[in-house]
Amino acid sequence: MGGEHLLCTPCRNDLPLTDYNFNVENPVDRIFYGRINIKKANSFVFFTENGTVQQLLHHLKYKNQEIVGVFLGDWFGQSIKENGFIDKIDFVIPVPLHSKKLRQRGYNQVSKFGLRLAEHLDAEFREDILFKTSNSKTQTKKGRIGRWFENKSLYAISNSKVIQGKNILLVDDIITTGATIEMCANALQEFHGVNVYVASMAVVPLIYK
Repeated sequence: MGGEHLLCTPCRNDLPLTDYNFNVENPVDRIFYGRINIKKANSFVFFTENGTVQQLLHHLKYKNQEIVGVFLGDWFGQSIKENGFIDKIDFVIPVPLHSKKLRQRGYNQVSKFGLRLAEHLDAEFREDILFKTSNSKTQTKKGRIGRWFENKSLYAISNSKVIQGKNILLVDDIITTGATIEMCANALQEFHGVNVYVASMAVVPLIYK
């Protein structure tokens, strides 16, 4: 699997893996209860302030270190394939960046992660289906209802016929409140027969929320 060039073996062994899987209910599932019909949600590691995971995601997002996404995607993808039950996934779709932000950064920090998951799950990776319509930020400090009304159309679908009746794995870097995933899933589920699963690199433990 590699990764020694990215993290030394002791550091890798110390990564706070969630040990959640796609077989049983877990705390990531519960984030979305009563909000959106997610078939199953999972996250690979816990995010802790000033920890190794925070450093990895910072380098991924701001230091052009896309290898972090490859590393985590390979590790998580192999784990899902070997140990986690999940229905046949048709498409792996990353949470998109707005086109302006994508031009500024030069890449979507979730793309390599999603691509590696797709390869392990024998699914098709698609970045052309879900897109962000505005460059505004998710307003996590507002109430969920307020965010919903202000950001209802923040994400949209480019080709509804492609996703009808499909199982989609929606992927992101980190889940905090779940607001971004909720909006993306709502956009996807406006169309008939779409089942949404969720996978993220990291999740913020409840004690930090």
